[in-house]
Amino acid sequence: MNLTLLGAGAWGTALAISASARHPTCLWARDAAQVGRMRAERRNERYLPGVDLPAALRLEADFDAALAHARGGIAIVATPMSALAEMLRRLPADAPGVLWLCKGFQEGTGALGHEIARSERPELRAGVLSGPSFAIEVARGQPTALVAASADAALREQAVEALHGEALRIYTSDDPVGVEVGGAVKNVLAIATGIADGMQLGLNARAALITRGLAEMARLGAALGARAETFMGLSGLGDLVLTATGDLSRNRRVGLRLADGIALAQILAELGHVAEGVYSAATVQRRARSLGVEMPITDAVVAVLQGAETPRQAVERLMGREARPEH
Repeated sequence: MNLTLLGAGAWGTALAISASARHPTCLWARDAAQVGRMRAERRNERYLPGVDLPAALRLEADFDAALAHARGGIAIVATPMSALAEMLRRLPADAPGVLWLCKGFQEGTGALGHEIARSERPELRAGVLSGPSFAIEVARGQPTALVAASADAALREQAVEALHGEALRIYTSDDPVGVEVGGAVKNVLAIATGIADGMQLGLNARAALITRGLAEMARLGAALGARAETFMGLSGLGDLVLTATGDLSRNRRVGLRLADGIALAQILAELGHVAEGVYSAATVQRRARSLGVEMPITDAVVAVLQGAETPRQAVERLMGREARPEH
């Protein structure tokens, strides 16, 4: 089976490295100069430094040529969420099945990936690939499990055939809504956990935040039509635990630095990469409020990001809420 990864950031490159051990794989980048450097160095030093690119991995700057490579196989969009609509519009009428890796909401509309696809290209065989995964560990061949979610059963099975191997396990789901909500909301909750850890509130506080954050995630998912059990899986609890506690998490690092009293603009400048939770938090809040869903941890994160509250004030407000039944 032929695969094409559309986007040569860290995650797209890592998955291309993994896939190329099993199938003919092409990695596309819109920047021809970047492709030239990767061909010469056999590395993607900009996004995944220190990792060799397999000789079998095809590198391409020509979009049509890269997509032609995937004919009969799968195209995987590995761009940020902000570019998903454009990528879907560029696909031809006879495009192969397509999965996207991006997590979060479209800026402005607040749409999730499946909603963007429904609006832009409803005829496509499409779905999402998500789960607890740091790109560098996938590139190194360290054990990872992901979930391929789509209403199209054949596409789900293609994803397994294309990517499932010794170091990468692919589970399947027919609940793309739940998988996408988990992938988007966990970034916001990771900022909250980073703030708590940065304030040295303790392991009890961390466990409480993750658990109650999971409840918030599931409430929003249910309101959007997701199934409750999805949030106990890889794209829900799994991705939340990884992003909230893993030292490689950019969203967690944002929270740690906010707890130190560093201005958000400085944090983002130092980070150098996108921390999706910063941009998703207000959208999560808007969508939750429009559906009548209560998300107090998300509200606290938004208040801190917008400078309306200090981390200390946000924690005090959360702890001052009235007691209530857990479920």
